Amino acid sequence: MLCYSTCFLFRRNLTLASVSASLHLANRILPNSKPSLLQTSNNLLIPSFSSSIDTVCFRPASFALRLDHTMASQSTKTSVHDFTVKDARGNNVDLSSYKGKVLLIVNVASQCGLTNSNYTELSQLYEKYKNQGLEILAFPCNQFGAQEPGSNEQIVEFACTRFKAEYPIFDKVDVNGEKAAPLYKHLKSSKGGLFGDNIKWNFSKFLVDKEGNVVDRYAPTTSPLSIEKDIKKLLGIA
Repeated sequence: MLCYSTCFLFRRNLTLASVSASLHLANRILPNSKPSLLQTSNNLLIPSFSSSIDTVCFRPASFALRLDHTMASQSTKTSVHDFTVKDARGNNVDLSSYKGKVLLIVNVASQCGLTNSNYTELSQLYEKYKNQGLEILAFPCNQFGAQEPGSNEQIVEFACTRFKAEYPIFDKVDVNGEKAAPLYKHLKSSKGGLFGDNIKWNFSKFLVDKEGNVVDRYAPTTSPLSIEKDIKKLLGIA
């Protein structure tokens, strides 16, 4: 009972302090305003001020923080299927169109020491399992040694001509830093790496199940064929 009472008094004092601060700020901004207090259904006090200029409403900090948290929670994306990306031609692609598919998402580069082996094995995997529900999504990235300098058109031509890539190659993106693609922020937060969340190099791989959940992450040096057994498991192939 003592703990409950103390908590109640603390919350009440915090709310009153927020109201007092709002009143003081409003009187400085609108010296001719007429303050009044509104009470919400959950007993939160909202000071409202009417002036000849306009009607300004100041909410206590605790109420604003609660509202911001609620809005942030509603906008949180929890599945790969919640994202929209751009293809190599700049068209939007809703990843919900891949529902029911197992996805292997890879950041690719054309001038990397890992290029030949990875592109070759990715094509082999795709050819073998594309009719059984596997999709490979390739995202070119120039953040590692500037090894993907070409245009989208050049990248697609390189992959399709040299390696017979039939899977979709998307718009060039950043995978690390402030400008990282939202999809990659989600992938990294879902499955951190051995030495932190950041992508370490070209050809990092994420395996996504049919519901859009990120189930595994593989290092750049992990060959595509070595994860075939994990892909078969998600596809339901014995």
